[in-house]
Amino acid sequence: MTPERLKEMQGWDLDKKISWSKNKIRGIYNLYDGKISVSFSGGKDSTVLLNLVREEFPDVEGVFSNTGLEYPEIVEFVKTFDNVKIVTPEMSFKEVIDTYGYPAVSKQVARYVRDLQNPTDKNEKTRKLRMGLVPNRSKMSELSKKWRFLVDSGFKFSEQCCDVMKKKPLKHYAKESGKKVLIGTMAEDSAQRKMAYMKTGCFNHETGIGQPLAFWNEKDIWAYIKLKNIKYCSIYDTGVKRTGCIYCMFGVHLEKRPNRFDLLKKSHPVLYNYCMNTLGIKKILDLILKKGDK
Repeated sequence: MTPERLKEMQGWDLDKKISWSKNKIRGIYNLYDGKISVSFSGGKDSTVLLNLVREEFPDVEGVFSNTGLEYPEIVEFVKTFDNVKIVTPEMSFKEVIDTYGYPAVSKQVARYVRDLQNPTDKNEKTRKLRMGLVPNRSKMSELSKKWRFLVDSGFKFSEQCCDVMKKKPLKHYAKESGKKVLIGTMAEDSAQRKMAYMKTGCFNHETGIGQPLAFWNEKDIWAYIKLKNIKYCSIYDTGVKRTGCIYCMFGVHLEKRPNRFDLLKKSHPVLYNYCMNTLGIKKILDLILKKGDK
């Protein structure tokens, strides 16, 4: 996959995208004798993916990782679907942030801050990379000077929340069931997801994870929902644009106000109060939003 090829595919019309994705789905299904499932988060992307898959193979199981961090509307929406397996993490979000740290700024920044906050003899070279002290190495391996103040901020940061709360239960499900898992991520979602798609295409045979919508755009998702007249979670009608874990702070500094937490305060004041005060997210937001403005 090249950047030019990805751009070309992203420019296809919806009919061609549907045809291509369904072809990939059929290929994966046949290759693994029907032992596939759909990671169904209740968000619009995975709702479209589940519809695409079940138009071809109605009996394919959905799997919902209920982290306890989803909007209540999402949980209720997922329950309206048949044949969806619900899995849960071993740790609560509070236990995760107490153990590993807060998910803030981006996965890359949080990971680099974690490396610097946890010095060992084994990660000395990694820490030098993060501080830009290794000559002729990519800037991508260096923690931006803008965010280095987080290392000594008095708060722990980590990118591990998603791995512990969402990916680990899904991996356990995949191992126990023997099924390959299709996910609804798209290359346009983030630089990290674009890089993953460029490397593996629509299916990663090493991990057993497929992403047949990776070359779609958000406008394609809404166009498909309208075309097929399929139901979607009502949370989108309140102004919410993303339905991932509601306490996650990745990317919030890039959002215009009202941001996701402003909307949460209005729509779910009890949850807002819990995350701001009990979980201490207000202190973290005060740090990163002020810096994000500079």
